[in-house]
Amino acid sequence: MSNFDEQIRKAIPAEIHMISGSHDAQTSADVFNTGQFQLPDPAGRAGGACTSALLKTLYRLEEQGGANGKVSWVQLLRTMRGELRQMGYDQVPQLTSSRLIDVNKPMYMVPPDFKPAAGRKRAILIGINYVGQQGQLSGCHNDVKNIKKYLTEVQGFNESEMLILMDDGNHHPPTRKNIIDAFKRIGEYSNAGDVVFVHYSGHGGRVRDTSGDEDDGYDETLIPVDFQRAGQIVDDDILKILVKPIKAGVYVTVLMDCCHSGTVLDLPYRFSADDSQMRIDQGFNMNSMLGKLGGAADVAACACLGLCVAQLLADILAG
Repeated sequence: MSNFDEQIRKAIPAEIHMISGSHDAQTSADVFNTGQFQLPDPAGRAGGACTSALLKTLYRLEEQGGANGKVSWVQLLRTMRGELRQMGYDQVPQLTSSRLIDVNKPMYMVPPDFKPAAGRKRAILIGINYVGQQGQLSGCHNDVKNIKKYLTEVQGFNESEMLILMDDGNHHPPTRKNIIDAFKRIGEYSNAGDVVFVHYSGHGGRVRDTSGDEDDGYDETLIPVDFQRAGQIVDDDILKILVKPIKAGVYVTVLMDCCHSGTVLDLPYRFSADDSQMRIDQGFNMNSMLGKLGGAADVAACACLGLCVAQLLADILAG
């Protein structure tokens, strides 16, 4: 294991994999002035194309003998891209991760060593249609219902272990406070041996980066139902309240179905459907990351950053 990997494991204890529907650059609207921001025109988008493509792929694989442990990340993302093309979308699904993994090996939502007697399966499902607002969507609630059905019927999750946030009048509303509280609680409640699934279907945005940690100059955001009053949820905050606190030994899968979702968790490794292997995200800034995460940020760590990255790249090329 390289020094870079060791630093990441200290900074992000849990194994986290995020599936997203698009690169950060695949946009529907850029956000420069958050005070004047309005939801983007959905342009006929009924719901999450990524959610639909993922579920179609998983159910098809189940029919062929089971998806969990029977298909690689490469196969999953490339099949998803084919589904998206058939739906008329040019999105390129991608995987980001807290670990440098072999994407040609089997992918799991529930790892094979999961022990029901010792671990629990928890989920946060968020669907926002922005009912009555400009830029209203119409299918994000269905996305949540479909994901819930898949998790319970195929992956063995219990509804009692799911927190569902939707602006449908029947569930807790997906306000900024409720989403942040849900992210905090999943980190507090989950322990080694547990499995976590997080799903977000709604609008995503970008705001100008003020901390200097984003290579492209923008922070990615999730847009809660009350964004006009409470504001958006910036990726720096998601890192602090969701990614960092989850304990070692917890296995996490996240599905982000929104614009600008590619690096919304600020994870260090990335694999795109048109890549051949996982690699360090070119926009990943370890100096700023260590500072944001705390604990691992010290002068010696920052000084050896270049050597760590160089060694990791050498290991990849040699392997």
